Amino acid sequence: MDIREDIQPWIIDALRENGGNATITQVAKHVWEHHKEDISKDEFALYNWQYEMRWAAGKLRKTRQLKAAAASTRGTWFLA
Repeated sequence: MDIREDIQPWIIDALRENGGNATITQVAKHVWEHHKEDISKDEFALYNWQYEMRWAAGKLRKTRQLKAAAASTRGTWFLA
C-alpha cells in the first residue's frame, strides 16, 4: 500500500459525496469510514494517514483537482 497515492482518490470521492466540498474533518471521517480496513493493514498508514491526507490535498491542489487554499474557506476543501 502506498498511502500517499491511494488516499488521493479517496479524498476526491469524499468531496464528491459531499457535494464538491467538505471540511477536513468530514473528509477524514469519510476516508476512515470507507477505508479503515486498508489503513489498518499498514502500520505506517495507521499512524500517519491524516498527515498523508493533508499532504495528498497539497498534491491535488498542484494538479488543480482541488481549489487553491487562497481560494477556499479555511478548513474546507473544494473540488476545482
